[in-house]
Amino acid sequence: MMRPVLAFALMLALCLPAPSAQANINASSPEITQLLLDKSERTLYLLNGRTAVRKYRVDLGTNPEGHKRFRGDGRTPEGLYYITHRNPNSNFFLSLGISYPNAADRAHARRQGRDPGGDIFIHGRGARVQNPPPDWTRGCAAVTDSEMAEIFDLVRPGTPIFIKP
Repeated sequence: MMRPVLAFALMLALCLPAPSAQANINASSPEITQLLLDKSERTLYLLNGRTAVRKYRVDLGTNPEGHKRFRGDGRTPEGLYYITHRNPNSNFFLSLGISYPNAADRAHARRQGRDPGGDIFIHGRGARVQNPPPDWTRGCAAVTDSEMAEIFDLVRPGTPIFIKP
């Protein structure tokens, strides 16, 4: 009775495509439960619980000191946000959306009569940005394209990201 079951399982395994390199990254890595972006260290950590699984050097906005307040200020936000979506068609190779602005960010900008801005991402460089200067983004966190491919594969929408000053 067991032989037909084993034969079927073996046949099924032989018919399935071989796992890709991306699948191997996921298979060998613990689930990413949160991100920590330390602006002062220019480092992005992918965490499983409190354990760093991966770390990357990042470039930030052109005006990296302080919390993003308004469109065009060149700052990268600070505080607790979430990964909103994955963008495979980014102008900067691949990208992960960050939930800036949140309700407090919008309220602050509204009190000042300003636009809080938006479109904050973790992204690669893309073909147009080769050898950029430090802190070249408009408020995003940028890594190399190969690093972004790995991050894109490991991080899911809904993952919290804490952006530390």
